[in-house]
Amino acid sequence: MIIIIMRRFNLFFWLLPSLLTTQVFSNTVNKNTVLICYGKLDSAKIKGYNYVILEEKNFKAADINQIKKHNKKVLAYISLGEVNSNAIHYKLLKNRVLGKNNNWDSYYLNLKDQSTAVVLVSLIKKVLEKGFDGLFLDNIDNFSSFGPQFNQRKELVNLIKRIKTEYPNHVLVQNSGLELIPDTKDFIQSVLFESVASDYTFQDKIYKLRENGDFNQRLKRIKEITVKYKIPVILIEYADSKQLYDQIVKRIEPTKFNYFIGKIDLQSIPNFNK
Repeated sequence: MIIIIMRRFNLFFWLLPSLLTTQVFSNTVNKNTVLICYGKLDSAKIKGYNYVILEEKNFKAADINQIKKHNKKVLAYISLGEVNSNAIHYKLLKNRVLGKNNNWDSYYLNLKDQSTAVVLVSLIKKVLEKGFDGLFLDNIDNFSSFGPQFNQRKELVNLIKRIKTEYPNHVLVQNSGLELIPDTKDFIQSVLFESVASDYTFQDKIYKLRENGDFNQRLKRIKEITVKYKIPVILIEYADSKQLYDQIVKRIEPTKFNYFIGKIDLQSIPNFNK
């Protein structure tokens, strides 16, 4: 009996270092469950994400197929509210836009012009033919009450409904537009919110943590409406240092939401371990 006990005792101490290492590792290393990048990446290095959101023009169909093997959902970026001056469909829409967003060198779309929807639907067909699992619909917040396209809300909802009707098996993720969820809930699978825990100001280009009261208020509103409509949430946060990254993670990890933390330009895979 004593020999058996001693063997178990020795075995415990032999395993203890590895057990402690595993525990420390799981508590201190956090990984984004989402990758959002609008730059060019090596498709072989994109692995282990719940959502991957990419700029379609940077990848071939073979690349998308490879990425899909190692990640759960691979989505293509498309804006339903704006068009960038470098976009392939800008020339088709530049005479129909309504004004400029100087932060991003982009122009506000006019969805009341039926030809705008025709161009977007044609673009979506081309994008999805590459094999993407679905679309990330950007600039939806523009159509909220205080957005620059608030009077196009009906046209936006109809466009999202049309996309879902034509591509019923594809995933649609809506970017922001909290107050539009009651209208879009039947067509989207997830909703994404930016800068809930963090705050970036374009005027002075400063990354920072959002004020605690503001953060709690934003989080409360998100939880209320997403619980009501049972829609999964994704968070995008912005940081430029390991310290800020750690502060953001501490705030958002308890929510259990899928999240991504990166630089504001979203042009590369961030590394905050340095």
